[in-house]
Amino acid sequence: MNVSGRGTALACLVGLTLLMLGACSRNQEPPIETRSAQDIYLSGEALLAEGDPRGAGERFLEVERLYPYSEWAKRSMLMSAFAFHEGALYAESRGAAERYLEFFPADEDAAYAQFLIALSYYDQIVDIGRDQENTFQALQEMRDIIERYPDSEFAKSAELKFELALDHLAGKEMEVGRYYLNRGHYTAAINRFRVVVEDYQTTTHTPEALHRMVEAYLSLGLVEEAKTAGAILGHNFQGTIWYAESYELLTGAEVVATEDNAGWLERTYRQVVKGDWR
Repeated sequence: MNVSGRGTALACLVGLTLLMLGACSRNQEPPIETRSAQDIYLSGEALLAEGDPRGAGERFLEVERLYPYSEWAKRSMLMSAFAFHEGALYAESRGAAERYLEFFPADEDAAYAQFLIALSYYDQIVDIGRDQENTFQALQEMRDIIERYPDSEFAKSAELKFELALDHLAGKEMEVGRYYLNRGHYTAAINRFRVVVEDYQTTTHTPEALHRMVEAYLSLGLVEEAKTAGAILGHNFQGTIWYAESYELLTGAEVVATEDNAGWLERTYRQVVKGDWR
């Protein structure tokens, strides 16, 4: 073997030896039961910094298990919720946060624990074509933050996410409504658009919902209802493309948008436009 070959072999041998020593060092860590609460907690933080959120979360759980009444257990409860969320282990994150609220409901970090619970649902919201159970859960949890912790640093973020989740649900109703409308099932379509106008009127989907109702009502020959939907649209969203299209439909049918319709839509017009909730 030449000198170069011997040098390469020696370098490989040294590298292998170092790897083996590192593995032995890790394997020789003292048993978890013999370590202090602080030591275990800090090792959890180290795992988190190394990019191992699952391992970190599990390490924090060990502090809870071994030192359940310590201040380190209290910290670990919240840190395990955070670590599991970072690792997209949402059920585990939610469980840890819920334990924290159970033991420390009035603590200064209770709002953050509640926020992590809400995020465990919010971050799982899927596209509008699929089941929206997580969206409903996220709305409920975000509302809890807004109502229970209005002065916390998480309230504003909760309000924003609440509106986004609400918009998502309205989008689901619009998708189904368009499906029915395109297939000539006008009554079923109107029912879906009605949900948007009545329950999700603050979302971005309301102008289109009103326009689609104009389309559906005219298709059914219900001119008065179409006129009222057009009137609401014109009063609140006159600058939108949806009003322009509805105006074209109504004028093409020689109909003038007015509010004189004796039904649920007229009531909505009175409440939303005039502020009369009698």
